[in-house]
Amino acid sequence: MHNKRGDGQLFTIQTLNNIAQCGLNVFDEENFTIDNDSQNPDAIVLRSFNMHDMEIGDNVKAVARAGAGVNNIPVSDYTERGIVVFNTPGANANAVKELVLTSLMASSRNVFAGIAWTRDLQGQGDQIPKLVEAGKKQFVGKEIKGKTLGVIGLGAVGALVANDALDLDMDVIGFDPFISVDTAWNLSRNVQRAMTIEQLFANSDYITVHVPLTDNTKGMFNEKAFDIMKEGVHILNFSRGELVNEQDMAVALESGKVGKYITDFPNENVLKMKNAVPIPHLGASTKESEENCAIMASRQVKDFLETGNIRNSVNMPNASIPYTGKRRVTVYHRNIPNMVGQITSALSDYSLNIADMVNRSRGDYAYTMIDIDNKVNGDVIPGLKEKIGQIEGVVTIRVI
Repeated sequence: MHNKRGDGQLFTIQTLNNIAQCGLNVFDEENFTIDNDSQNPDAIVLRSFNMHDMEIGDNVKAVARAGAGVNNIPVSDYTERGIVVFNTPGANANAVKELVLTSLMASSRNVFAGIAWTRDLQGQGDQIPKLVEAGKKQFVGKEIKGKTLGVIGLGAVGALVANDALDLDMDVIGFDPFISVDTAWNLSRNVQRAMTIEQLFANSDYITVHVPLTDNTKGMFNEKAFDIMKEGVHILNFSRGELVNEQDMAVALESGKVGKYITDFPNENVLKMKNAVPIPHLGASTKESEENCAIMASRQVKDFLETGNIRNSVNMPNASIPYTGKRRVTVYHRNIPNMVGQITSALSDYSLNIADMVNRSRGDYAYTMIDIDNKVNGDVIPGLKEKIGQIEGVVTIRVI
């Protein structure tokens, strides 16, 4: 089989969390083996396992996160080693969207606080109905219809939230300076565009955030931001807890400047906050979401190991050529001048013709795939890997 390694062994996959079986089924037994005790697998599939203190072998070619966030993976270290890191953007988007909208409505109607209060009536017997009627006035809420929802980050989740909020008769303002073309096509034209984040802060009754944690976004919800917002604004955070300055949030909640803070990332600070709604990280916790993420992560790993194609990598450029069964050379290298020329020159020294080629760069690194037109017996062209590997700037090379 063309997708087996040159030494005849199977590709070995290690999992670091319980990965849905439907995802593992992607790896056919003829060409893959799942070995969670392997010390040096070809690829690793995980969910939230912390890899920062984990040593991995030199044979590891890919790490796939069955989810969107990759904070649990030392991405920069793996980039320097030539290990491709995948995630699964959009696979859990519907699950997160549903919980955002559920929390938006439930918190606006004080459902969470009302349920907690009602449970405390246990033991009151026949008096409970009367107590409920007398006490419900303290939980009077507000309807979301006609209110303005600000959506920060219009990626897979944010776009779904924005579109569905429109269907709930909300006005929606979106802010995302890095919106992709694909997302723009999927976003309703009725979503108003905020030119600045301050404009969104000032005009929103509810704000939901869907951006990654970076140096620029860390603590973006702070005293300065709260000062711009409407009195009693509700803030929903299903992205990362660190996006919020918790000290400033506690003050804003106490004063009523922020009416509610709904977060999927509770900690000791959050649990002490007045009018905080702590949700135990349930955003992607659905059977469907876990299965979608597992299947997507596994397919990306399988495709990369078998063909060298890269899709949905967080540290390497996406690159793809339809696989026709020809010998393929993949090279991960520094993004410096004349790299492609040196690689093709090495192929020429072996009298190998190029049938197809793609070169994509991302930051300081680039990825080159070359299909060879010649009929070559076996998986390995003797000496080719060594010759290309001698080129200064080459990090990894595979012959498929």
